[in-house]
Amino acid sequence: MRILWDFDGTLFDTYPAFTKVMKELVSKDVKEEDILKELKVSFRHATEVFQLTEEQIKTFREMDNALSPEDKPPFPGLKTILQKAELNVIMTHKPREEVITILKYFNMEHYFADLVAGDDGFPRKPDPASYHHLNNKHQLDLAVGDRVLDILPAKEVGMKTCLFQNDSSGADLYVTNYEDLKNLLWPSS
Repeated sequence: MRILWDFDGTLFDTYPAFTKVMKELVSKDVKEEDILKELKVSFRHATEVFQLTEEQIKTFREMDNALSPEDKPPFPGLKTILQKAELNVIMTHKPREEVITILKYFNMEHYFADLVAGDDGFPRKPDPASYHHLNNKHQLDLAVGDRVLDILPAKEVGMKTCLFQNDSSGADLYVTNYEDLKNLLWPSS
């Protein structure tokens, strides 16, 4: 199995940290669960919903960058799938340096053969250009993401799709944890 992974909310549990940072920038009346809901659509969407200024967005990024990688752990059971897969690649809008820092902190960089990051010049999802690039290079089988935005380009490229902790329709697979995905991909193990 050759797998394309989204990063935030798919490989690493980053949304609790993002939610806490954004909570400091929005009205005190806004609940954390409402922030999380909007962040799960996209960061840009959340900034529009909560009407963050450019200065607040800059502050968010600075506060997020100041967090320790420890605040953004990998999801339980993930390493088993990464080990079993023939090949893993990442497609994320997060800056490359931040991705590498988190991967190294958790000693996980060796699981990934390739990475397209936000500063690599590809258009943002759901544009499929980065997915085409990675698929042409690695002949991928499956794309895993936590948002519909992550699977739309995979479908356009012709990959099977899996939504993680998101029961929106449209994916070929849906799982709430990585033990279930392992059992779906490798039923005899």
